Amino acid sequence: MIGDFIYKYYVDPIVNGGAYTIVDTLTYALILIISVYLVYKWLNKAGIAINQEFILAIIPYVVLGGFLRVVEDTGIIPYPYYVLLITPLIFFSIFFYAIFVLVISRFLEQKKFIKNYHKGFAAGGIIACAITLVPLVWYGIVYTQINLFVMFAILGVACVSALSVWAFIKYALRWDYVDDILYKLLIFGHMLDASATSFGIDLHEMAYVEQHVVGSALIEATGTAFSMFGLKLVVVIPAIYILQIYRQEGNKELFHLIILAMIMVGLAPGIRDMVRMILYV
Repeated sequence: MIGDFIYKYYVDPIVNGGAYTIVDTLTYALILIISVYLVYKWLNKAGIAINQEFILAIIPYVVLGGFLRVVEDTGIIPYPYYVLLITPLIFFSIFFYAIFVLVISRFLEQKKFIKNYHKGFAAGGIIACAITLVPLVWYGIVYTQINLFVMFAILGVACVSALSVWAFIKYALRWDYVDDILYKLLIFGHMLDASATSFGIDLHEMAYVEQHVVGSALIEATGTAFSMFGLKLVVVIPAIYILQIYRQEGNKELFHLIILAMIMVGLAPGIRDMVRMILYV
């Protein structure tokens, strides 16, 4: 009985690429919350400051996650290795790589080979992103196509919508703290996710679908994937307000990890969806 439950809700969606359910969605959300707390405790114990500079250095690894998901989507990674690039296992794959680069960067800083380990840490993510792009470009050239119009269309809508949301928060709500680069990344990441989802479902030549429970229910109810922008606004704007309160009155280090998690759940799937559509995967 328990084995059947685990296979139905966790193993089968990973192996066969099924849609998310309430059960695995809530489970992965819980895993994310617990993981953020455990990473917070480990970083504190290791004496690594969890500040804005550290979070910005992690962003390339968020982008890497989106790229690697597309590598898995192409099918060029054989079984069973491709399982490591599927949620939630991909989080652990990238986590261990990031920790490895972080430890090496700290060592190089201590030995005076580099001045700032944050830059070495970020460089590790950027290099990995560049390497990951090679098989993706190769796959597009050899097997499908590389449609730059799709890229510019999705990025264009994402930029315009993100700028509009930022301007509304800053000038209409008068929350000047939204000028912080982390809040800007949070807004852009979720607008990119909404832009890619709406373009893929309503406008793209291929029949893409929304796999997440809340998003798919909203799209079915409204009849358009562009309703995702409304969902994002309902989540992102109150989240920024609550995050700022916690930033002022709570633990600033934990605040940085929480906002990183929120950036990640918007930016990573947004990049994945956009690159898939560019490559027609």
